[in-house]
Amino acid sequence: MTDLPRALALSLGQLADPAILAILAKSLAITLALFAGLGFALYYGLTGGFAALGWTDGAGLAGAAAAALLAVIAFWLLFRIVALAVLNFFAEDVVRAVERRHYPAAAEVPDLPFADALSASLRGLRRTILVNLAVLPLALVLLFTGIGTALVFAAANAWLLGRELTEMVWLRHRVQQKGLGEGLPVGGATRLLLGGIVTALLLVPFVNLVAPVLGAASAAHLVHGRRARHA
Repeated sequence: MTDLPRALALSLGQLADPAILAILAKSLAITLALFAGLGFALYYGLTGGFAALGWTDGAGLAGAAAAALLAVIAFWLLFRIVALAVLNFFAEDVVRAVERRHYPAAAEVPDLPFADALSASLRGLRRTILVNLAVLPLALVLLFTGIGTALVFAAANAWLLGRELTEMVWLRHRVQQKGLGEGLPVGGATRLLLGGIVTALLLVPFVNLVAPVLGAASAAHLVHGRRARHA
């Protein structure tokens, strides 16, 4: 667990790396493009709807106004969720950027075959569903506390997030290595703490947009730091 402060510090120090900034810019551009596409779809859909109802005079203007209003509401409510989903799509690029700067030999390891990557994603999805179902009875019991349910789900998903981040890095590097074995090289407590920190950062406006970057980068440092000690 003592490796985590170092991993976080190194990750913070790399936020100004052009490779990281490029990933952030790319994810933001895609997010904005998605909302722009939503706005156009709303405009054409509403305009067509008004015309179908027989309102031809001013249908274009009314459609534009309604689409703009709905797009703004959607942007306000969904921007963080969409941005995080897009940014998570580039998490592997973040890991590669960290490896190129700090662990050049690791950066040479090729990507996982598609079948292995798909299998890992399906395992992660199954694990997420099973863990959330497992804690659901306790969460329901704690409903009366007002905050207990939220804390249970936060703890469960912090554990899941910490595991997924470290596994994402480790799958490309799993080798028999002086007692390290094939299992995850980062301890459960460290994974939980990493997931908890990232989960907490996701609640902070604007900071939540770089939280996935910090999580992926920190996981890379944790995995490779442990690998180096067992080399």
